[in-house]
Amino acid sequence: MIGSQKVIDYLNFLLGGELAARDQYFIHSEMYAEWHYGKLYERIHHEMDDETMHAQAIIRRIMMLDGTPNMQVDEINIGKTVPEMLQLDLDLEYKVRQHLKDGIALCEQEQDYVTREMLVEQLKDTEEDHAHWLEQQLRLIDMVGLPNYLQSQIAEVPPNIV
Repeated sequence: MIGSQKVIDYLNFLLGGELAARDQYFIHSEMYAEWHYGKLYERIHHEMDDETMHAQAIIRRIMMLDGTPNMQVDEINIGKTVPEMLQLDLDLEYKVRQHLKDGIALCEQEQDYVTREMLVEQLKDTEEDHAHWLEQQLRLIDMVGLPNYLQSQIAEVPPNIV
């Protein structure tokens, strides 16, 4: 099925962001594992898996529309402290959220309602799961203080990790 070139190009743009989010979450989750913040590791590793699924859905849609996926990864930002890592991940989610909204509008203009629905589902995941959880963690750090927050995140890391 031949799709709108504008939609295919925008999906490739979104793909770069999803691949960057995947890689940023991957690095951050490994850093949490190294520091034995097992709870943060588990959650951020889960987010990495979600971003991988988002990228996979975009890749499949590009190919269905007779396009070629561009696997160029956008820039990633790696934090050095837990609050910085959480904030950088939240900043990334806010950027992805805006890009998804812009993509949804483009799909409406191009009358590609199937791609639009896929992006709406990814937006829901971005807003209700990823960004909201990150906002909660930063709010907890403000409320209970960093040492208490970090102590609450200590847990065993799966044995195959460290």
